[in-house]
Amino acid sequence: MDYRKEYEKWLADDYFDEQIKEELKSIAGDEKEIEDRFYRELEFGTGGLRGVIGAGTNRMNVYTVRKATQGLANYIREQKGEEKGVAIAYDSRIMSPEFAKEAALCLNANGIRTCLFSSLRPTPELSFAVRELGCIAGIVITASHNPREYNGYKVYWEDGAQITPPHDKNILSEVAKVKDYGTVKTMTEEAAKEAGLFHMIGEEIDAAYMEKLKEQSIHPEMIKQAAKDIKIVYTPLHGAGNLPVRNVLKELGFEQVYVVPKQEKPDGTFPTVAYPNPEDAKAFELALELAKEKDADIILATDPDADRLGVYAKDKESGEYVSFTGNMSGMLIAEYILRERKEAGTLPSNAALVKTIVTTNMADALAAEYDVKLVEVLTGFKYIGEQIKLFERDKSFQYVFGLEESYGCLAGTYARDKDACVAVMMLCEAAAFYKCHNMTLWDAMTRLYEKYGYYRETLSTMTLKGIEGTAKIQKIMNDLRSSVPEKLGDFKVEAIRDYEKGIRIVSGTKEQEQLSLPKSNVLYFELENDGWCCARPSGTEPKIKFYMGVKGTSLEQSKELVEKLQATMLGLVE
Repeated sequence: MDYRKEYEKWLADDYFDEQIKEELKSIAGDEKEIEDRFYRELEFGTGGLRGVIGAGTNRMNVYTVRKATQGLANYIREQKGEEKGVAIAYDSRIMSPEFAKEAALCLNANGIRTCLFSSLRPTPELSFAVRELGCIAGIVITASHNPREYNGYKVYWEDGAQITPPHDKNILSEVAKVKDYGTVKTMTEEAAKEAGLFHMIGEEIDAAYMEKLKEQSIHPEMIKQAAKDIKIVYTPLHGAGNLPVRNVLKELGFEQVYVVPKQEKPDGTFPTVAYPNPEDAKAFELALELAKEKDADIILATDPDADRLGVYAKDKESGEYVSFTGNMSGMLIAEYILRERKEAGTLPSNAALVKTIVTTNMADALAAEYDVKLVEVLTGFKYIGEQIKLFERDKSFQYVFGLEESYGCLAGTYARDKDACVAVMMLCEAAAFYKCHNMTLWDAMTRLYEKYGYYRETLSTMTLKGIEGTAKIQKIMNDLRSSVPEKLGDFKVEAIRDYEKGIRIVSGTKEQEQLSLPKSNVLYFELENDGWCCARPSGTEPKIKFYMGVKGTSLEQSKELVEKLQATMLGLVE
């Protein structure tokens, strides 16, 4: 792509508005910036779009949103899904309402009915709404936990999960066919309403979604018993979680819920956090201050679209608040559900626990303990959501819980994406349960370690932007494939799974076996003593991620093991 030619075209073409042109004029002397904005089209990956907001083909703006939507519209028309329509939601990010409406009007101009939420909503509620309304697809405008300058566009199919094969590749192909921005259809809101194509979603879906959340509760009586005593601090980090999280906790009976005042209101500039990510300790600074003031038992934070949950819990011995990873909070919820449902006799005989390949191996031990099927899928919650559909289609297993390491999980099948609202609810119920037994969540976590082993995981991310960055990421993956190390940290490499080639190679013998999961540019090193390491380029950002996990004999030893493993892995690629 001739970036300079494309830049000049955007400046000259009457199709593009004056505000966009003024932004482009302001960078006229910055060749590097012009190149970055126009060296490629913003990639429509297997989940949709994600990028920096701004003018240019490699940016999130009304034109790139319309272009992507035109490709989606072409596919929906091919599938004869015009009448089923598309549900659309958005979060608190800059331009989210505008992008959501532009997507709706483009679909409308293609004869496709749309149902747009009247204000911001969590991503999992959109997943629920797609199925509840019988839509063929759904769109969420969000960049999830990315910094404030980003926005994104996620596509869902009629099962309520993010798009998976064959729909992801087919939609991607249709988007790629839309070459000329001027061919993209749109219409006015007034005309769309007159044609009966543009509809708004209101409180009726909120109420139905809330009921489904509450249905996941196992011990409402325990909540009532602990409601007056347990203290919860919550922050929505200026995002979409504020109302649904507070409402579900209130309706379940929790009485002492304290919301961080400065982070309560939706605000796409995220004035109190540079990075609105509950995985980042800095996001908890204000919540920790409030927790200490209130002597809270548990601290919770959701990301802008409320599909991820970060957690701190009080250690009653030290009086300090302990940070929980997504693996830790996921395991606490999973064990609570499996144990209490088995005790109550409501755990299905064909129950299944689903996790991604980069999620803690404690899940494997937990599944074995409760005699439930463990199903492992590729990274991305869409593959967990897909399993629910496959279970129902094949009448094979009943989904009970699914989790991924990146702070996401789902209890129940009302949605097909990770849901921080239900995670908050289940974790608070678990905290109430343990409070009634004179235990904290940290006590409960300690018991899990003692029972299953001291599992510990970590993640390292390298950000490599631009053309050079893309090439560097590919070189790293090629180098790891061509020279597999015999040892990583203190662990011998027992086998390597190359998901791009679809094979597992045993170290030493070089025996090969076929992998059953879809092909993906991922390398997974199986290590001795339940250790592992995984290299994977991000599908949404200019990053390559290195995941790793170990099982130690104590918290201290597992920390030492994972740090050495991390250092060894990064030493290979830096």
